[in-house]
Amino acid sequence: MRIEVTHPGFLALLPDSPGVYKYYDAHGKLLYVGKAKHLKKRVSSYFNKTHEDAKTRILVRQIHSIELILVDSEMDALLLENNLIKENKPRYNILLKDDKTYPWICLKKEPFPRVFITRTRYVNKDEYFGPYPKGRIHKQLLDIIHDLYPIRTCSLDLSQQAIERKQYKVCLEYHLKRCDGPCINAALNELYEGYIAEIRLLLKGKTFALIQGLKRQMSEHVSTLAFEQAQVVKTKLEALEGYHAKSVMVNNPKINCDVLTLSQEANLVYYNYLWVREGRVDFAVSDHVNLPINETLDDLAKIIWHQLHMGFNSQEHEIISNIDITNDLPGFHFSKPIRGEKMELVTFSLKNIKHRTNQTEAPKNVVNVRERIAQLQLGLRLSSPPIHIECFDNSNFQGTNAVAACVVFKNGLPSASDYRHFNIKTVVGADDFASMKEIVHRRYKRMLEEDRSLPDLIVIDGGKGQLSAALEALESLNLRGKIPVIGLAKKLEEVFFPGDTYPILLDRNNPGLLLLQHIRNEAHRFGITHHRNKRSNSFLVSEFNEIPGIGDKSRQKVQAHFASLKQFKKASLEEQDLKLGKPLANKLRSYLKD
Repeated sequence: MRIEVTHPGFLALLPDSPGVYKYYDAHGKLLYVGKAKHLKKRVSSYFNKTHEDAKTRILVRQIHSIELILVDSEMDALLLENNLIKENKPRYNILLKDDKTYPWICLKKEPFPRVFITRTRYVNKDEYFGPYPKGRIHKQLLDIIHDLYPIRTCSLDLSQQAIERKQYKVCLEYHLKRCDGPCINAALNELYEGYIAEIRLLLKGKTFALIQGLKRQMSEHVSTLAFEQAQVVKTKLEALEGYHAKSVMVNNPKINCDVLTLSQEANLVYYNYLWVREGRVDFAVSDHVNLPINETLDDLAKIIWHQLHMGFNSQEHEIISNIDITNDLPGFHFSKPIRGEKMELVTFSLKNIKHRTNQTEAPKNVVNVRERIAQLQLGLRLSSPPIHIECFDNSNFQGTNAVAACVVFKNGLPSASDYRHFNIKTVVGADDFASMKEIVHRRYKRMLEEDRSLPDLIVIDGGKGQLSAALEALESLNLRGKIPVIGLAKKLEEVFFPGDTYPILLDRNNPGLLLLQHIRNEAHRFGITHHRNKRSNSFLVSEFNEIPGIGDKSRQKVQAHFASLKQFKKASLEEQDLKLGKPLANKLRSYLKD
């Protein structure tokens, strides 16, 4: 269902039902994808009020048509929105875009299964546990598994027929007693299945149940006087209880839930997500996002939860939070505890957010260059981090002494040894566009000739005109489209993209914009210094250049003693003759009389 916003009364055509809305510009380009429980209320809010956020105002100004997709429930809308954003990556959507890959632990579906770490999850019968977002927990788990259970690590075909052919020999793992050697003994199948059953419990986070089961096994071995087997089980118990103790948060093993807490600081929203299994925090992940267009914390909490729930393959349907999340997603229970052990989990999660906030808010005198580069990449939708950035600026005075500057930043910091000055050679008068075209062409023609690495981003100090001139220069070198180029206008800090009618405005506190401003200001400082030096030198030389009959050597002699004709005129005749010699002094006096 497509609705043109130029249609009179188009808001009345919007249905009052859940669904997904897609905004397009006049060229049919997708700008934004959103979901709503009530499409009419949500979409109307974009057009019926004045927005404080500049990005929202620019978005609304570009909307030419709206496409609606109706669904049965808000949960369906959430799922569809997620898929559409990941597939199309619209410019104004900031969430649900990333394709991060975290490690999984795979339990291979094969004879005598292997257990290993992978970052690729295939749709097959194998079992995957995780993903594990940060730290070494997945490696610790794998180490515990291989220390406690003598399972194979090889990739041999251990089918019944292959083992019966006796085509394999045992390896070093067998001699080190780290593998029971199923490659030479198919009768180990039942024992091996017992190992895998216990490993599966461990990977599911059911360590409490696993520990209780092992305690029963040890008691049975002791009662039958099988002390060697009891010692093996005891060794497993000690390792598992040590692992369990490191991650216990709550003493109640009956608590199984996910925890999601959010905290808003200005236009940033920080979140922390925990898995609690049998009273134990299995893992935690923290991050922050910019507050999306027209979203409440309630809506944002559901979006973030859905992304994390799907991305980390959570099996829990109870979610506790510090936010009152509207419980209208079938099959899931959201709650906001006010006391007890669950409230302790929420408090613990909020402490993690506070720690994350303190990390993000670095001291004022410390610049987080990595954050600036990452936010600039995100804000400009670059395919790779802009490690090498070059910025160009022009300077002239009423069309005279035209110069230009190129400053270079590497890893977010100035690389002064790579700065370059340019004297404009082919342009007469104050033509900023032609000057920009000349210096960009000269800069990258030389870099190509010298086979030097090109920048990750080119910043043009100016608006659409200067940007277009730079693009013409790049096109003449067959570089257009190979290097990202933007224009940065000074007045409103508008960022112009090639081919886009309207600029975008990054938030004033955005670290990426701060990096752009630093680069632009450095280009302006470097360029204006060169321009002033050149202008001063031209003023000193121009007076003496106009005197007929005085060559370069004579002019240098005069300038060595007198900075200007005015200073020469103030000196006495004796001083003039003494310093310059009578013939040269007479030429100057004759010129001044005329």
